[in-house]
Amino acid sequence: MGQRRAGRELALQILYARDAGKQELRETLRGFREGVEADQRTREFAEALVQGVEEHRDAIDAAITARSKNWSLSRMPRVDLNVMRLAAFELLFRSDIPKKVSINEAIEIAKKYGDKESPAFVNGILDELDACPKDEERSTPE
Repeated sequence: MGQRRAGRELALQILYARDAGKQELRETLRGFREGVEADQRTREFAEALVQGVEEHRDAIDAAITARSKNWSLSRMPRVDLNVMRLAAFELLFRSDIPKKVSINEAIEIAKKYGDKESPAFVNGILDELDACPKDEERSTPE
C-alpha cells in the first residue's frame, strides 16, 4: 500500500473515531499518535487531511449535502460520509492532488471499509462535486 493511501486510511480512522467518541480533535489525535504505528510522513499526511477537513467542515458538509439527493448527513453511514469528507477536502482545497486520484482513492477506501453500496454512493457524490466549479464551492458559508 502506498504511503498516501495509508495516510488516507489513517485519516478516515481518526475522523471516524472522533465522530464515534465525540472527543475533541486534539484528544483523538493524541490517542492515534500513541496507539497507531505509522511512519512520520504517513502520519503527517493523515493529520494534515484531518485538520483540513475539520477546518473546512461546514463548507465540505454543505457541498456533500447539496449533491445528496434524499440523503441527509445524519442518515449517511459514518464511513461513507468521512470518506467523502476527505475526498471533498482534497477536491476543493488541495490543488496539489489530482482530482482523479482523490476520487479513485475514495472509491478504493470505500470498498475496503464500507458496505457493497459504498463505492457507488461515494463515486456518485464526488463526481458531481468534481463537476462543480471551485469558486462556487469555496463561496459556501463556513
